[in-house]
Amino acid sequence: TRPHLSVPTAMSPAIEVRDVTRRFGQVRAVDGVSLTVQAGGVMGIVGESGCGKSTLARIILGLLPPTEGEVLVEGKRLSALDRRVRAQLIQPVFQDPYSSLNPRHRVRDIVALPLRAQGQRDVEGPVREMLARVGLPGAMADRLPAQLSGGQRQRVAIARALVLRPRIVVCDEPTSALDVSVQAQILNLLAELRRELGLTLVFISHNLAVVEHIATEVAVMYLGRIVEQAEVDALFGAPAHPYTKALLASVLTPEPGLGLPDAGLGEGYPDPANIPGGCRFHPRCPIVQPICRTTSP
Repeated sequence: TRPHLSVPTAMSPAIEVRDVTRRFGQVRAVDGVSLTVQAGGVMGIVGESGCGKSTLARIILGLLPPTEGEVLVEGKRLSALDRRVRAQLIQPVFQDPYSSLNPRHRVRDIVALPLRAQGQRDVEGPVREMLARVGLPGAMADRLPAQLSGGQRQRVAIARALVLRPRIVVCDEPTSALDVSVQAQILNLLAELRRELGLTLVFISHNLAVVEHIATEVAVMYLGRIVEQAEVDALFGAPAHPYTKALLASVLTPEPGLGLPDAGLGEGYPDPANIPGGCRFHPRCPIVQPICRTTSP
């Protein structure tokens, strides 16, 4: 029998990240992060490569234990939950559908795997229903991943994540390996499934346009910490932190003749093994002041 799950109340926190740190040797990939994701919302987490957003995603999923701090899912400590219960609550969609699907398994078996892991025997109906929900015809069920396009593979990955009907889905760069036109299809699919199934999404990306399209709230990470968090309209309309402003200034424009944007960040790159004191962004900040070198904002 499947473990019983209580139903969260409206607007209650789906995820609470409390002062979480994750070390790899001397490197603090995530450093003192606190974050609350409301039930039914979409939390976009953005930042440059190496800022710690994928590590944070894996901590939220329970795939990596935090060195310090804790994660609560619907008020329960994630580390104390049975793995089957955790799988019913929260599921991932990873970046690369070419590597996240077993190349030797057919689509029907890939999507059915979470059900079988829960001990469910009658899987054909739920698998067929979920493939239809993500826009894949029944004939796809007998194909191998190599016989599918990139967008179709990511739809299979989404179907696998949703077949247990979890309430939370963590999407780690789910569109970055896809062509732009296919990205739009997958984003629209996720938005539609969120409305239909009442999902809470954590959406990790370095693509600000994608996050602006799908998120309700955004957290900006830099060198393992969240430097700014706000509702999506507020953050994109009036960013407060200089790093957020630099990220928004770096977005490419489709207008011809404008060339590459200058975000004012210089040519230096943040080094997670050599974190500066004070505000971590101060070595690259165009408006740095003396207090920035000693005090974190």
